[in-house]
This record gives sequence, structure tokens and C-alpha cells, in this order.
Amino acid sequence: MKKKGDSFLRGILITLIVFALLFSGGVMLLKRVDRVTADAETEMVRSAVRAAALTCYAVEGAYPQDLDYLQKHYGLAYDDDIYLVAYDAFASNIMPDIMVMVRGDDSLW
Repeated sequence: MKKKGDSFLRGILITLIVFALLFSGGVMLLKRVDRVTADAETEMVRSAVRAAALTCYAVEGAYPQDLDYLQKHYGLAYDDDIYLVAYDAFASNIMPDIMVMVRGDDSLW
């Protein structure tokens, strides 16, 4: 014959297991949302650099040689503490290579 205490402990154990599963699923979901948001923000910075370079080309007829020019003359702004922007201008009439990375993000390596 089963005791009342055994079914109570079993109920508590099942409740704890379900809670742990729901909690871990929530944590995984939040991590995924955070990663998607970070990727979208990185893409926005890349798009801003590209748009500033294209605007410069349309106005002046040449792509700028560095990011400082875009920041001073075309209002380009991004957080240097968060993003590392690689801007490689080969020639004034060829679109520069633009890469944006999050500082301290080792998922790229």
C-alpha cells in the first residue's frame, strides 16, 4: 500500500523537474533573442557605414579613404567601444570592403 507521503514527494519532484525544464528553456530562448538582436545591430552599423560611403561617392565622386572622413563630413556615428569596423578602401572609384565585428565576441574565431 502506498503512503500519502510518497505521492506528495513524487508530486514535488515532478514539479521541480518541470520547473527546471521550463526555466532552462526560457534561458536558452533569451540567449537566442540576444544573439539575433546583436546580429541585427551589427548589420545596422555596417549599413550605416556603407550608406555614408555611398553618399560621399555620390556627392564627391570618390569613396573616402578612411572612416574618420565619413565621421567628420557625413555624420557617421557608432559606438567604438562596442564595434570594431574594418574599412578597406582600395581605390577612390571602387566600393571599400566593410566589416563590422562586436569587440570581445569570440564566436567569430
